[in-house]
Amino acid sequence: MPNRPQAVTSHFAQLGIFPPLLKVLEQLRFTVPTPIQHQSIPAGIEGKDIIGIAQTGTGKTLAFGVPMVQRLYAAKGRGLVLVPTRELALQVDETFRKIGRSLGIHTAVLIGGESMRPQLDALRRTPRIIVATPGRLIDHLQQGTVRLSDVKILVLDEADRMLDMGFAPQINQILKTVPRDRQTMLYSATMPQTIARIAASYMALPVRVEIAPSGTTIEQVEQEIVVVRKESKHDLLESILNGCNGRVLVFSRTKHGAKKICRDLQRTGHPAAEIHSNRSLAQHWTVLGPANSGSLSPPTSPRAGSMSATLPWSLTMISQMTRKITYTGLGGRDGPVARAGRSRLPHPISEAPFAISRG
Repeated sequence: MPNRPQAVTSHFAQLGIFPPLLKVLEQLRFTVPTPIQHQSIPAGIEGKDIIGIAQTGTGKTLAFGVPMVQRLYAAKGRGLVLVPTRELALQVDETFRKIGRSLGIHTAVLIGGESMRPQLDALRRTPRIIVATPGRLIDHLQQGTVRLSDVKILVLDEADRMLDMGFAPQINQILKTVPRDRQTMLYSATMPQTIARIAASYMALPVRVEIAPSGTTIEQVEQEIVVVRKESKHDLLESILNGCNGRVLVFSRTKHGAKKICRDLQRTGHPAAEIHSNRSLAQHWTVLGPANSGSLSPPTSPRAGSMSATLPWSLTMISQMTRKITYTGLGGRDGPVARAGRSRLPHPISEAPFAISRG
Protein backbone atom coordinates (compact mmCIF):
# COMPACT_ATOMS: atom_id res chain seq x y z
CA MET A 1 0.00 0.00 0.00
CA PRO A 2 1.35 3.45 -0.85
CA ASN A 3 2.03 6.00 1.88
CA ARG A 4 -0.63 8.70 1.50
CA PRO A 5 -0.04 12.36 2.39
CA GLN A 6 0.10 12.99 6.12
CA ALA A 7 0.42 16.09 8.24
CA VAL A 8 3.75 17.62 7.30
CA THR A 9 6.47 17.48 9.97
CA SER A 10 7.06 20.99 11.31
CA HIS A 11 10.81 21.01 10.65
CA PHE A 12 13.54 19.18 8.75
CA ALA A 13 15.19 18.48 12.13
CA GLN A 14 12.58 15.81 12.80
CA LEU A 15 13.43 13.77 9.68
CA GLY A 16 16.67 12.18 10.88
CA ILE A 17 18.98 14.57 9.04
CA PHE A 18 22.43 14.79 10.63
CA PRO A 19 23.51 18.17 12.13
CA PRO A 20 26.03 19.34 9.46
CA LEU A 21 23.49 18.94 6.65
CA LEU A 22 20.70 20.33 8.80
CA LYS A 23 22.79 23.45 9.34
CA VAL A 24 23.21 23.84 5.57
CA LEU A 25 19.44 23.56 5.05
CA GLU A 26 18.84 26.17 7.73
CA GLN A 27 21.33 28.53 6.08
CA LEU A 28 19.44 28.04 2.80
CA ARG A 29 16.20 28.81 4.70
CA PHE A 30 14.70 25.39 4.06
CA THR A 31 12.55 24.94 7.15
CA VAL A 32 9.28 23.13 6.45
CA PRO A 33 9.49 19.98 4.28
CA THR A 34 6.98 19.39 1.50
CA PRO A 35 4.88 16.21 1.66
CA ILE A 36 7.19 14.31 -0.72
CA GLN A 37 10.22 15.39 1.33
CA HIS A 38 8.50 14.52 4.60
CA GLN A 39 7.83 10.96 3.49
CA SER A 40 10.92 10.29 1.36
CA ILE A 41 13.80 11.66 3.40
CA PRO A 42 13.59 9.33 6.45
CA ALA A 43 13.23 6.22 4.26
CA GLY A 44 16.02 7.42 1.98
CA ILE A 45 18.37 8.04 4.90
CA GLU A 46 17.69 4.47 6.06
CA GLY A 47 18.85 3.23 2.66
CA LYS A 48 15.49 1.92 1.48
CA ASP A 49 14.48 1.79 -2.17
CA ILE A 50 11.74 4.34 -2.92
CA ILE A 51 9.09 4.81 -5.60
CA GLY A 52 7.80 8.38 -5.37
CA ILE A 53 4.67 9.43 -7.28
CA ALA A 54 4.50 13.21 -7.24
CA GLN A 55 3.85 16.05 -9.62
CA THR A 56 6.55 18.28 -11.04
CA GLY A 57 7.36 21.14 -8.68
CA THR A 58 6.69 19.35 -5.38
CA GLY A 59 10.27 19.34 -4.08
CA LYS A 60 11.48 15.96 -5.33
CA THR A 61 15.11 17.09 -5.71
CA LEU A 62 15.58 17.62 -1.99
CA ALA A 63 13.53 14.48 -1.33
CA PHE A 64 16.28 12.36 -2.88
CA GLY A 65 19.13 14.88 -2.61
CA VAL A 66 19.22 15.08 1.19
CA PRO A 67 19.43 11.29 1.73
CA MET A 68 22.03 10.93 -1.04
CA VAL A 69 24.31 13.63 0.41
CA GLN A 70 23.97 12.31 3.95
CA ARG A 71 24.69 8.69 3.03
CA LEU A 72 27.64 9.58 0.78
CA TYR A 73 29.10 11.79 3.52
CA ALA A 74 29.11 8.80 5.86
CA ALA A 75 30.41 6.12 3.49
CA LYS A 76 32.43 5.54 0.35
CA GLY A 77 30.81 5.25 -3.04
CA ARG A 78 29.13 7.42 -5.58
CA GLY A 79 25.64 8.66 -6.40
CA LEU A 80 24.12 8.69 -9.90
CA VAL A 81 21.08 10.77 -10.87
CA LEU A 82 19.45 10.20 -14.27
CA VAL A 83 17.16 12.93 -15.62
CA PRO A 84 15.42 13.38 -19.00
CA THR A 85 16.66 16.83 -20.04
CA ARG A 86 19.71 19.06 -19.94
CA GLU A 87 17.81 21.83 -18.21
CA LEU A 88 16.67 19.56 -15.38
CA ALA A 89 20.19 18.16 -15.00
CA LEU A 90 21.53 21.67 -14.40
CA GLN A 91 18.76 22.42 -11.90
CA VAL A 92 19.42 19.21 -9.97
CA ASP A 93 23.15 19.90 -9.99
CA GLU A 94 22.54 23.40 -8.64
CA THR A 95 20.64 21.94 -5.68
CA PHE A 96 23.40 19.41 -4.96
CA ARG A 97 26.00 22.16 -5.09
CA LYS A 98 24.05 24.19 -2.55
CA ILE A 99 23.56 21.38 -0.04
CA GLY A 100 26.66 19.26 -0.66
CA ARG A 101 29.64 21.43 -1.56
CA SER A 102 30.39 22.61 2.00
CA LEU A 103 30.35 18.93 3.06
CA GLY A 104 32.88 17.94 0.42
CA ILE A 105 30.30 16.30 -1.88
CA HIS A 106 31.18 17.47 -5.40
CA THR A 107 29.30 16.81 -8.63
CA ALA A 108 29.72 16.36 -12.37
CA VAL A 109 27.06 17.02 -15.00
CA LEU A 110 27.03 14.84 -18.13
CA ILE A 111 24.60 16.21 -20.72
CA GLY A 112 24.30 16.21 -24.49
CA GLY A 113 24.68 19.30 -26.64
CA GLU A 114 27.72 20.41 -24.66
CA SER A 115 31.46 19.89 -25.16
CA MET A 116 32.91 16.70 -23.72
CA ARG A 117 36.08 18.44 -22.47
CA PRO A 118 34.63 20.15 -19.35
CA GLN A 119 32.76 16.95 -18.55
CA LEU A 120 35.99 14.95 -18.75
CA ASP A 121 37.71 17.52 -16.53
CA ALA A 122 34.89 17.18 -13.98
CA LEU A 123 35.15 13.38 -14.05
CA ARG A 124 38.92 13.53 -13.43
CA ARG A 125 38.18 15.33 -10.16
CA THR A 126 36.39 12.16 -8.96
CA PRO A 127 32.96 13.60 -8.20
CA ARG A 128 30.85 11.89 -5.55
CA ILE A 129 27.64 12.54 -7.51
CA ILE A 130 27.06 12.34 -11.26
CA VAL A 131 23.96 14.00 -12.74
CA ALA A 132 23.38 12.82 -16.30
CA THR A 133 20.99 12.44 -19.18
CA PRO A 134 20.87 8.80 -20.36
CA GLY A 135 22.23 9.35 -23.86
CA ARG A 136 25.32 11.28 -22.82
CA LEU A 137 26.05 8.85 -19.98
CA ILE A 138 26.00 5.99 -22.50
CA ASP A 139 28.45 7.99 -24.66
CA HIS A 140 30.87 8.19 -21.72
CA LEU A 141 30.43 4.51 -20.90
CA GLN A 142 31.19 3.51 -24.49
CA GLN A 143 34.29 5.71 -24.55
CA GLY A 144 35.47 4.38 -21.20
CA THR A 145 35.57 7.82 -19.61
CA VAL A 146 33.30 6.93 -16.69
CA ARG A 147 32.85 3.83 -14.54
CA LEU A 148 29.74 3.03 -12.53
CA SER A 149 31.14 0.13 -10.48
CA ASP A 150 31.18 2.26 -7.32
CA VAL A 151 27.60 3.58 -7.57
CA LYS A 152 25.88 3.01 -4.24
CA ILE A 153 22.82 5.21 -4.79
CA LEU A 154 20.85 5.52 -8.05
CA VAL A 155 18.05 8.03 -8.70
CA LEU A 156 15.72 8.00 -11.70
CA ASP A 157 14.06 11.43 -11.70
CA GLU A 158 11.00 12.00 -13.90
CA ALA A 159 11.25 8.37 -14.98
CA ASP A 160 8.03 8.45 -16.99
CA ARG A 161 9.31 11.39 -19.03
CA MET A 162 12.57 9.57 -19.79
CA LEU A 163 10.58 6.61 -21.09
CA ASP A 164 8.30 8.92 -23.12
CA MET A 165 11.40 10.37 -24.74
CA GLY A 166 12.59 6.94 -25.86
CA PHE A 167 15.34 6.37 -23.30
CA ALA A 168 14.16 2.89 -22.22
CA PRO A 169 17.08 1.04 -23.93
CA GLN A 170 19.66 3.37 -22.40
CA ILE A 171 18.07 3.14 -18.94
CA ASN A 172 18.04 -0.65 -19.06
CA GLN A 173 21.68 -0.67 -20.16
CA ILE A 174 22.65 1.64 -17.30
CA LEU A 175 20.67 -0.42 -14.78
CA LYS A 176 22.58 -3.51 -15.90
CA THR A 177 25.89 -1.66 -15.54
CA VAL A 178 25.54 -0.31 -11.99
CA PRO A 179 26.08 -2.72 -9.07
CA ARG A 180 23.02 -4.68 -7.96
CA ASP A 181 23.89 -3.96 -4.33
CA ARG A 182 22.72 -0.36 -4.29
CA GLN A 183 19.90 1.91 -3.16
CA THR A 184 17.48 2.98 -5.91
CA MET A 185 15.05 5.91 -5.70
CA LEU A 186 12.61 6.40 -8.59
CA TYR A 187 10.40 9.48 -8.94
CA SER A 188 7.66 9.94 -11.49
CA ALA A 189 4.45 11.90 -12.05
CA THR A 190 2.71 8.80 -13.43
CA MET A 191 3.10 5.05 -12.95
CA PRO A 192 2.86 3.27 -16.33
CA GLN A 193 3.49 -0.46 -16.65
CA THR A 194 7.02 0.10 -17.97
CA ILE A 195 8.01 1.77 -14.71
CA ALA A 196 6.31 -0.97 -12.70
CA ARG A 197 8.42 -3.52 -14.58
CA ILE A 198 11.61 -1.57 -13.85
CA ALA A 199 10.69 -1.49 -10.17
CA ALA A 200 10.01 -5.22 -10.12
CA SER A 201 13.27 -6.06 -11.89
CA TYR A 202 15.74 -3.64 -10.34
CA MET A 203 14.42 -2.56 -6.92
CA ALA A 204 14.30 -4.38 -3.58
CA LEU A 205 11.01 -4.09 -1.68
CA PRO A 206 10.62 -0.38 -2.48
CA VAL A 207 8.66 1.96 -0.23
CA ARG A 208 5.95 3.63 -2.30
CA VAL A 209 5.33 7.29 -1.52
CA GLU A 210 2.30 8.64 -3.37
CA ILE A 211 1.63 12.32 -2.84
CA ALA A 212 -1.06 12.46 -5.54
CA PRO A 213 -2.66 9.66 -7.58
CA SER A 214 -0.81 8.93 -10.80
CA GLY A 215 -1.73 11.48 -13.48
CA THR A 216 -3.31 14.02 -11.11
CA THR A 217 -3.39 17.48 -12.65
CA ILE A 218 -2.00 20.62 -11.05
CA GLU A 219 -4.86 22.40 -9.28
CA GLN A 220 -3.54 25.93 -9.91
CA VAL A 221 -3.77 25.51 -13.69
CA GLU A 222 -6.87 25.76 -15.82
CA GLN A 223 -6.75 23.26 -18.68
CA GLU A 224 -8.90 23.52 -21.80
CA ILE A 225 -9.08 21.14 -24.74
CA VAL A 226 -10.42 22.28 -28.12
CA VAL A 227 -11.26 20.01 -31.05
CA VAL A 228 -10.25 21.70 -34.28
CA ARG A 229 -9.42 20.71 -37.86
CA LYS A 230 -5.72 20.64 -38.72
CA GLU A 231 -6.06 23.41 -41.29
CA SER A 232 -7.71 25.66 -38.67
CA LYS A 233 -5.05 25.27 -35.98
CA HIS A 234 -3.06 28.36 -36.94
CA ASP A 235 -6.17 30.58 -36.92
CA LEU A 236 -7.10 29.22 -33.50
CA LEU A 237 -3.56 29.80 -32.25
CA GLU A 238 -3.75 33.38 -33.54
CA SER A 239 -6.99 33.91 -31.66
CA ILE A 240 -5.52 32.51 -28.44
CA LEU A 241 -2.38 34.62 -28.69
CA ASN A 242 -4.38 37.79 -29.27
CA GLY A 243 -6.25 37.11 -26.04
CA CYS A 244 -3.21 36.31 -23.90
CA ASN A 245 -1.23 38.60 -21.65
CA GLY A 246 2.41 37.70 -21.05
CA ARG A 247 4.43 34.98 -22.72
CA VAL A 248 3.21 31.79 -24.34
CA LEU A 249 4.76 28.35 -24.82
CA VAL A 250 3.57 26.42 -27.88
CA PHE A 251 4.51 22.73 -28.04
CA SER A 252 4.86 20.83 -31.29
CA ARG A 253 5.40 17.09 -31.81
CA THR A 254 8.47 17.58 -34.01
CA LYS A 255 11.37 19.98 -34.51
CA HIS A 256 10.11 20.66 -38.05
CA GLY A 257 6.70 21.54 -36.62
CA ALA A 258 8.26 23.92 -34.09
CA LYS A 259 10.21 25.67 -36.84
CA LYS A 260 7.08 26.01 -39.03
CA ILE A 261 4.95 27.37 -36.18
CA CYS A 262 7.67 29.85 -35.29
CA ARG A 263 7.96 31.01 -38.92
CA ASP A 264 4.18 31.35 -39.31
CA LEU A 265 3.90 33.38 -36.11
CA GLN A 266 6.69 35.70 -37.19
CA ARG A 267 4.96 36.26 -40.53
CA THR A 268 1.79 37.35 -38.75
CA GLY A 269 3.61 39.83 -36.53
CA HIS A 270 4.22 37.79 -33.38
CA PRO A 271 7.80 37.84 -32.03
CA ALA A 272 8.66 34.15 -31.66
CA ALA A 273 11.63 31.87 -31.05
CA GLU A 274 12.04 28.11 -31.31
CA ILE A 275 13.69 25.77 -28.83
CA HIS A 276 14.44 22.10 -29.52
CA SER A 277 17.32 19.63 -29.44
CA ASN A 278 19.06 21.26 -32.41
CA ARG A 279 19.38 24.48 -30.44
CA SER A 280 22.18 25.00 -27.94
CA LEU A 281 21.57 25.14 -24.22
CA ALA A 282 22.51 28.82 -24.24
CA GLN A 283 19.83 29.46 -26.87
CA HIS A 284 17.29 27.62 -24.69
CA TRP A 285 18.05 29.78 -21.68
CA THR A 286 18.02 32.97 -23.76
CA VAL A 287 14.43 32.20 -24.75
CA LEU A 288 13.26 30.79 -21.40
CA GLY A 289 15.00 33.41 -19.25
CA PRO A 290 13.29 36.27 -17.39
CA ALA A 291 10.90 38.30 -19.52
CA ASN A 292 12.15 41.76 -20.36
CA SER A 293 10.31 44.60 -22.00
CA GLY A 294 9.87 43.79 -25.66
CA SER A 295 11.20 40.26 -25.30
CA LEU A 296 10.02 37.26 -27.27
CA SER A 297 6.45 36.23 -26.57
CA PRO A 298 5.77 32.68 -27.76
CA PRO A 299 8.74 30.30 -27.83
CA THR A 300 7.88 27.02 -29.55
CA SER A 301 9.24 23.65 -28.48
CA PRO A 302 8.87 20.04 -29.68
CA ARG A 303 9.34 18.52 -26.23
CA ALA A 304 7.38 19.15 -23.07
CA GLY A 305 10.46 17.86 -21.24
CA SER A 306 11.98 21.33 -21.51
CA MET A 307 9.27 22.50 -19.13
CA SER A 308 11.29 20.97 -16.30
CA ALA A 309 12.89 24.37 -16.02
CA THR A 310 11.36 26.82 -13.55
CA LEU A 311 9.82 29.61 -15.58
CA PRO A 312 10.09 33.07 -13.98
CA TRP A 313 7.07 34.52 -15.74
CA SER A 314 3.33 34.03 -16.10
CA LEU A 315 2.41 32.08 -19.21
CA THR A 316 -0.10 30.15 -21.24
CA MET A 317 0.99 26.71 -22.47
CA ILE A 318 -0.43 25.30 -25.71
CA SER A 319 0.09 21.73 -26.91
CA GLN A 320 -0.65 21.05 -30.59
CA MET A 321 -1.44 17.34 -30.87
CA THR A 322 -1.80 15.41 -34.11
CA ARG A 323 -3.89 12.64 -32.58
CA LYS A 324 -6.11 12.06 -29.59
CA ILE A 325 -4.49 11.56 -26.21
CA THR A 326 -5.88 10.79 -22.77
CA TYR A 327 -6.13 13.63 -20.32
CA THR A 328 -3.85 11.83 -17.83
CA GLY A 329 -1.06 12.31 -20.35
CA LEU A 330 -1.06 15.97 -19.30
CA GLY A 331 -1.20 15.26 -15.57
CA GLY A 332 1.68 16.30 -13.34
CA ARG A 333 3.56 18.15 -16.07
CA ASP A 334 2.22 21.68 -15.57
CA GLY A 335 4.13 22.37 -12.37
CA PRO A 336 6.23 25.23 -13.82
CA VAL A 337 3.06 26.82 -15.18
CA ALA A 338 1.44 26.63 -11.75
CA ARG A 339 4.50 28.11 -10.04
CA ALA A 340 4.70 30.96 -12.53
CA GLY A 341 1.04 31.84 -12.79
CA ARG A 342 -2.18 32.62 -10.98
CA SER A 343 -4.49 30.10 -9.34
CA ARG A 344 -7.16 28.65 -11.60
CA LEU A 345 -9.50 25.70 -11.58
CA PRO A 346 -8.87 22.52 -13.65
CA HIS A 347 -11.11 21.95 -16.67
CA PRO A 348 -12.18 18.25 -16.70
CA ILE A 349 -12.37 17.35 -20.38
CA SER A 350 -11.26 13.83 -21.27
CA GLU A 351 -9.50 13.94 -24.63
CA ALA A 352 -8.93 15.98 -27.81
CA PRO A 353 -6.12 17.05 -30.17
CA PHE A 354 -5.50 20.64 -28.97
CA ALA A 355 -4.81 21.46 -25.30
CA ILE A 356 -4.35 24.78 -23.51
CA SER A 357 -3.04 25.29 -19.96
CA ARG A 358 -3.39 28.71 -18.39
CA GLY A 359 -1.72 29.76 -15.17
